[in-house]
Amino acid sequence: MKHIETIIIGAGPCGLSAAIELQNRGMEYLVIEKGNIVEAIYNYPTHQTFFSSSEKLSIGDFPFITEQHKPKRNQALVYYREAVKHFDLNINTYEEVSSGRKTGNEFILETSKGRYSCDHLVIATGYYGQPNQLNVPGEHKDKVFHYFKEAHPFFNQDVLVVGGKNSSVDAAIELEKAGSNVTVVYRQGAYSKSVKPWVLPQFKSLVKHDKIDMHFNTEVIDIKDDSVVLEKEGETFEIPNDYVFAMIGYHPDYRLLKSFGVQLNENEYGVAPMHDQETMETNVDGLYIAGVIAAGNDANTIFIENGRFHGGAIAEDISKKK
Repeated sequence: MKHIETIIIGAGPCGLSAAIELQNRGMEYLVIEKGNIVEAIYNYPTHQTFFSSSEKLSIGDFPFITEQHKPKRNQALVYYREAVKHFDLNINTYEEVSSGRKTGNEFILETSKGRYSCDHLVIATGYYGQPNQLNVPGEHKDKVFHYFKEAHPFFNQDVLVVGGKNSSVDAAIELEKAGSNVTVVYRQGAYSKSVKPWVLPQFKSLVKHDKIDMHFNTEVIDIKDDSVVLEKEGETFEIPNDYVFAMIGYHPDYRLLKSFGVQLNENEYGVAPMHDQETMETNVDGLYIAGVIAAGNDANTIFIENGRFHGGAIAEDISKKK
């Protein structure tokens, strides 16, 4: 079993930021990531444009410079790869943490490649890896997706997009552009206020001109091989369908946190890990959280642009304890 002073689980922007902050203070650390660096960003749609400016996505005072004000997915992938190389960060990729426990003052981690102990543990695992479920018959068919990459494979296909926020609106626009027959259903009665203001007019225009079939107050009841059953305001109807994109959000995985005894507190959005907002330390001494996992089920309160500062608070607190 290898002992590391501080282990960070998750190599997203917030985990990488924490690693940089620890390294800048001369402290020993290791980042363990089940995929490759910034895996969640890699899984974004191919042509995704960020809400934030490149400056607000930067970490460790390493400049992120783009011609456009808002960078695209591929530009972000290049930037974070270059940041890892610039700082020569200590990262184990494609290694998944399977379980953990605290024994005395040490954390013990079991991974797909080994066993570790550490004095301080930072969990920065995000939420994009756990899609929300529709919980309807047929959801686990191969025709159902919870992530949208690009539209070309769905040319001339009947596609249902479920959801009314940015991910669903973006997917629907790209699918229509690629020649899909697009239907969008949203259980609410109006467009979400979170939809990007520069995108919504384009989407509304497609609906107005019958390029996209939009249904509010509508839910999926059943997903069949060649159709889907929908319910709208108490009435059910069936439409032809080849593919379904359930773009209904994602949620954090708290199993590892709970195994260490981290307390989850109820809030208006569900639950969130108990933590000190100044230091990001949880109720378990020496265990910190960084990034969107601190927001619980409300992923609209913590983004890269504010979660990237968690690493500095964590490193400062660990430094004081030393």
